[in-house]
Amino acid sequence: MSARPIPPRERGAALLAVLLLVVVVGAIAAAALEKLTLSRATAVNAAALDSARGFADGVERLGLVTIDDLIVRDSQKTTLDGGWNGRSREIPLPGGALARVQVRDGGNCFNINSVVTGDPRVRLRRRDSGVAEFVALMMTLQVPQGDARRIAEAAADWADSDTIPGPGGAEDEAYMTGPTPYRTGNTLFADVGELSLVSGMTPEIMARLRPWLCALPTSDLAPININTILPDQAPLVAMLAPGQIDLGRAQAVIASRPAAGWDSQVDFWQSGPLRGLAVPLDLQMQPQLKTTWFALDVRVGVGDAEFHETALVDARRRPSRLAARRWEE
Repeated sequence: MSARPIPPRERGAALLAVLLLVVVVGAIAAAALEKLTLSRATAVNAAALDSARGFADGVERLGLVTIDDLIVRDSQKTTLDGGWNGRSREIPLPGGALARVQVRDGGNCFNINSVVTGDPRVRLRRRDSGVAEFVALMMTLQVPQGDARRIAEAAADWADSDTIPGPGGAEDEAYMTGPTPYRTGNTLFADVGELSLVSGMTPEIMARLRPWLCALPTSDLAPININTILPDQAPLVAMLAPGQIDLGRAQAVIASRPAAGWDSQVDFWQSGPLRGLAVPLDLQMQPQLKTTWFALDVRVGVGDAEFHETALVDARRRPSRLAARRWEE
């Protein structure tokens, strides 16, 4: 039986069908390969981050040992001797990984929880001296006085246990009428970022304040270590006597620090630039000679993955222990 002749109009149809099939199969293969590549990259990154997290845990332990060594070095005071404050150390790790660890004085800041006083398990109430310090710090950082007062009062209302707004402050009613209603914390700030939610705060002011703030897990006034505070941290000295210490005087105080550090709070307050100031007793007792809170910064790179950990270390008792920890990948 002879084959049926192919009409001219049908010539090339078989080739076209084969070409279409090749295109479809090629597209499916390309999609599958892309998903496979993505899955492999995801698995590799996940494995790298797991390794980085494990390395970070080990470097964190090394940082705690370093902090304990600093405490043992001099039981009476912590100074800048040895250049430890803010110095970054590189630590080579297996597999070509690299860690960078930095230890800083974690108490040289304004503790935003000091705008209240008391035990968060019982009752917190507004602390006048803490609010005044916060206002003084903000004004030193060029925040207008009206805005500074509003933010400080709102921060005290945010943390205190009652629901009655203080003068210029804000309680739940101020936040429940917005497009995204929320309530005040009525307890200590867990993180500095929480301050961005208080009444009067703006992104611009928050960006200006953030490097100077911390959220210690206590309502105590920030234990500023007068023996480790750096010249560019002069605003923290200026806030210790609101309205009495300008930035120039604060810088002069730090510049006058003895090479081995001050031996007592009395020596600090009797130093030339500060002699004769009328400072409330609780603020006179605020400056410390010994660091009790440290900040630990760990960065670990494994391949293309980087793991970043920041930790707050409580060194009030030995051995030192972590009080808070944050991770970023």
